[in-house]
Amino acid sequence: MTSLDSSPEAVHGDSGTAAKQIPPAAVARLTIYLRALTTMLAEGVERVSSESLAEASGVSSSTLRKDLSHVGSYGTRGVGYEVQYLSRNISAALGLTRDWKVAIVGAGNLGKALARYGGFESRGFDVVAIFDADQMVVGNEVGWLRVSDVADLEPVLQRTGANMVVLALPAAVAQGVCDRVIAAGVRSILSFAPVMLQVPPGVNLRKVDMATELQILAYHAQRIQAPEDAE
Repeated sequence: MTSLDSSPEAVHGDSGTAAKQIPPAAVARLTIYLRALTTMLAEGVERVSSESLAEASGVSSSTLRKDLSHVGSYGTRGVGYEVQYLSRNISAALGLTRDWKVAIVGAGNLGKALARYGGFESRGFDVVAIFDADQMVVGNEVGWLRVSDVADLEPVLQRTGANMVVLALPAAVAQGVCDRVIAAGVRSILSFAPVMLQVPPGVNLRKVDMATELQILAYHAQRIQAPEDAE
């Protein structure tokens, strides 16, 4: 299984060939830097020091500089980074200069919330379709989208040009739908299903398990609240 959580990131150039490998942890931090830079651009900031950007991102200056070296941005001593240029560099490294069309499978509460989220478009993601198997839901409008029947998954994916799929599905049906998505040619999948999905090499699968994240949070919270219990 190829997973973005466990393997190095391949950063692709416009030709589609792998340009260099960026460690997964650095990729995650690059998204945080990009968010901070986007805020600075909105505020009219033209240049930023590594110290200021690191503070805004919650990392050390040395970590920031090492991460940015992966995308060929080193800044200028005493001058810092040009915000717009650095934002473009990070966006290119993350593949955000391409058109990403997202389809959501599952029009329950989570799927509908994701479809209505306004932050995707501003970050380079266009939600183009949403599916469900419930005939009471098929045909309903979610935001500007109309819910398609999951039975029509393959032709709708092809018609819309979707190249990313989000699975907001129960565990029992997730693997079967995942297999169909892959067979339809989609190679990037984000799964909220509470099950480990199996995908072939060449498919990037990222799993979001909110229950697991809450369990990890609970572990750290109880250590803070009762440190003597950890001894």
